[in-house]
Amino acid sequence: MAGIRGKDTKPEMVLRKGLHALGFRFRLHDRKLPGTPDLVFPKYKAVIFIHGCFWHGHDCHLFRLPGTRTEFWRSKIERNRAIDARSVMALRSSDWRVGTVWECAIRGRERIPLEVVLETCASWLKSDVAELEIRGSNERTVAEPVPS
Repeated sequence: MAGIRGKDTKPEMVLRKGLHALGFRFRLHDRKLPGTPDLVFPKYKAVIFIHGCFWHGHDCHLFRLPGTRTEFWRSKIERNRAIDARSVMALRSSDWRVGTVWECAIRGRERIPLEVVLETCASWLKSDVAELEIRGSNERTVAEPVPS
């Protein structure tokens, strides 16, 4: 597991490059904020997490609990999900807007066209909506911003 990347993953790099090309400027992995968000947009008081579907236990085709050491993996993934929930609560209580882009939105058979993902992120950043979640979909649609 030492070789598993926590930063600069392919989905993260794709999203970073696309948002930067659209003119958004951000900080990376700000350790002063709860959960160390992948992208921090101080101008918009918003953060974006790019979650890997396996590591964060997403209910999509990219997640499958391993057949060996099942209890270890279940415990690890549940712990990751609990940390994610605490981080979002802490950020929201500090008036940060929180966006989550799941790996399945960017790659896999349920991926959404990158232009749609980028445009959704861009319009969310410019809005005052508190939360956003983008996940892959069989219908090729993007989840709406989460009402607060």
